[in-house]
Amino acid sequence: MVELVSSWVERGGPIVVILGLLSVYSLALVFLKIMHFWGSLAGVRNRDAALEAWRQGEVEEAKNLARTGRSPVNEVLTAAMEGLAARWDRTLLREEVERQANARLETLGRHLRTLEVIAVVSPLMGLLGTVLGMIDSFQQLELAGGSANAAVLAAGIWKALLTTAMGLIVAIPAAIAANLLGARLDRVSHSMEDCVTRLNTANHGVSG
Repeated sequence: MVELVSSWVERGGPIVVILGLLSVYSLALVFLKIMHFWGSLAGVRNRDAALEAWRQGEVEEAKNLARTGRSPVNEVLTAAMEGLAARWDRTLLREEVERQANARLETLGRHLRTLEVIAVVSPLMGLLGTVLGMIDSFQQLELAGGSANAAVLAAGIWKALLTTAMGLIVAIPAAIAANLLGARLDRVSHSMEDCVTRLNTANHGVSG
C-alpha cells in the first residue's frame, strides 16, 4: 500500500500530494460533522409530549419535558416556552427565538461550505495536473523525435490522467457528504420552525 501511494505521488507530482491532503482533511470534516449532527433531531416524542402538556396548561411539565432532550430543536423550544411563560413581548420573543435558532444552525452548518469548496476545486486541480502532464508528455515526445512510439506516449498520458482520477476520488465523497449534511441541516431548521409554530398556535392561555 505504501509503495502504491509512493508511486502515485512520484508519477502525479505535487498535485497528487495536495489532493491527498485535501482528501484527508475532507474525511476529517465529514466525521466531525457527523458527530455534530448525531442526535440533532432526536427527542421527537418528548417534544410532542411537551407541546401536548403545554396545550393542556401544564406549563412546568411542558418545560421539563422539553428540557429532557439535548437536541438543538429542544433547546429552541425550551427557550420559546420560557419566554411565553414569562410573558415576554411577542415581537421580542420571536426575535430572541430566531437568534437562538440561527446560532445553533450556524454551529451545525459550520464547515459545510468548506466541503462544497473541496468538491468543486478538487476536479479542477486534477484537470490542471492532467493538462500539465499532457504538456510534459508532448514535450518529451517532441524531444524524442522519430524514436518515439505509442508506448511512450501512452505512459505519459496515463501519468497525466492520474491527477484527474485523484481529483474525482476526492470530490465525489465531499460532494455527497455536503449535500446529505445540508439536507439534514434543513430538516433541523424545519423542525425548529414547526415546533415554535405549534407552540404559538396552542389554544390556551399561559398563566404565570
